[in-house]
Amino acid sequence: MKHRQAIRPAILALVLALGALRSAGAQPDTSTRIFHPLARTLTVTVADDLMRPAVLTPADADRLTFSFDIIGDDRRYLRCRLLHCDADWRPSRLVESEYVDGFNEAEIGNYAFSSNTYVHYVNYRFTIADDGLRPLVSGNYLWQVYDESDPDDILLQARFRVAEQSVGIGGYADGRTSRGVNTGFQQLRLEVNVANAGVPNPYTDLIVEVTRNDRPDTRRLIMHPQRVEGTKVVYDYDPALIFAAGNEYRRFETVRVNYEGMHIAEAGFDGRMHYALVATDSERASHPYIYDSTQRGRYKIDEYNATDPDLGADYVLTAFTLDYPEIMDGDVYVEGDLALRGYTDLNRMKYDRDSGAYTLTLPLKQGSYNYQYAVLPKEGGSAGLAAPAADDALIEGNHYETVNEYNVYVYQRTPGARYDRLLGAATIVSGR
Repeated sequence: MKHRQAIRPAILALVLALGALRSAGAQPDTSTRIFHPLARTLTVTVADDLMRPAVLTPADADRLTFSFDIIGDDRRYLRCRLLHCDADWRPSRLVESEYVDGFNEAEIGNYAFSSNTYVHYVNYRFTIADDGLRPLVSGNYLWQVYDESDPDDILLQARFRVAEQSVGIGGYADGRTSRGVNTGFQQLRLEVNVANAGVPNPYTDLIVEVTRNDRPDTRRLIMHPQRVEGTKVVYDYDPALIFAAGNEYRRFETVRVNYEGMHIAEAGFDGRMHYALVATDSERASHPYIYDSTQRGRYKIDEYNATDPDLGADYVLTAFTLDYPEIMDGDVYVEGDLALRGYTDLNRMKYDRDSGAYTLTLPLKQGSYNYQYAVLPKEGGSAGLAAPAADDALIEGNHYETVNEYNVYVYQRTPGARYDRLLGAATIVSGR
C-alpha cells in the first residue's frame, strides 16, 4: 500500500525533474536522449527487427524507423534533421549538403492517436529515407526532433549509424581471457578483412569500437591492431577487449493490466492511471549463474488485446524496489533500453531508510521489459561522452557464462579526411 500511495506523486516529480533539466540550460550532448517532459518510448528499429542495432547497411533499403509518443490529446507539428558525427560522436566537419540528399529537414507527418487508453498520447513515426533525410555518406548520425515553430529547441534525439559493409568482421567472445579462464570476464577476439575497403595503412587508419549489449558506458576504442596478415587485421589478446561478463537481464511483463504478469507483485488502477509493482528484487552477485533467454536489455511494446500495440498499449506507473543496503559512495540506477541506456535523475533510484530498500517509479508503456541494476559513482551521472562505466557487478554479479552481445564498429580515419567512414558493423554473441 505504501508503494501504491507513492506512485501518484512520483509521476509529478518526474515531470518537474524533466522541466528543471531543460530550464537549467544543461549542456547539450550527442547521446540518445529525451528532453521534452511529455515525450516517451523513443525507439529506433531496422526492418522492424527488435534485436538489430540501429545500423543502416546497403542491404536494408533504408528501412530505419524512429517511433516515440508525446503525452496529450493534441498533435504537434514536428520536424526533424540529421547531424553527422565522427567516431567519437562529435559533429564532423562536413556541411549538410555533403551528408544529406536535399534539404536537411523533414516533416514528421506519420502520427496517430492512442486508442482506448486512460493516458492519452500521440504516436509519431519517421522512416529513413521513405519520409526524407537520405544519408549520403557512412558514419555516425544523430536524428533530432524539434517543433517547427522553434528549430533550436531539441525535443528528443537518437543515434544511428550508416555502415558501408566494405569490410568483413569475424570473431568470438568467451571466458578464456588474459585474466584467467572462466573467472567472471569475457574476452573478444576480432579479425577484420579489409581486402575490399581500400585502407592504405591498417595500423594507423582504423578505429575499432566495441560495446557490450549496446551500452555506451562500456564503449572501448581500439586504435591499433595486434598484427596484420595480408588483408586480415587481427585484434587479439588486447586488454581493452576484456569485459566484465555481467549477468542475464531481469524481466517483467505488463502486457495485461488487470492481473499480475511476469515478476509483477501487484497491478491495479488508481482511478486515473494503471499501476504495477515489480516484485521486490535482491542482489544476485552472491548467487550461482542461471541462464535466462532475454532481450539483452531491450523492451517490446505489447498489449494482449490490441491490434496495434503502439496505439493500444496504455502507460503504467511501474514501481521498482531493490532490497539492498545503502551505498554511500554511489547511486543505483535501473539500466536498460527503458532508460535509453543512460544514467540521469529520471532512472536514479532513491534509498528509503524506513524500508531499507531502493525505489523508483517510471511511467512505462505496456509490454515486456528487460532491466538491471547498475551503480555509478556519485561524481558520475552524466550521459555525456566522458561518462564513466556503471558497475552492474556489485548487485548483478559477473558470470562468464552470460550471453552478451558485442557490437563492433570499424571506422576509417585517414590524415586530412573531414569525416570518419564507417566501413563495417557486426554483432558477436558470446559463447557462439
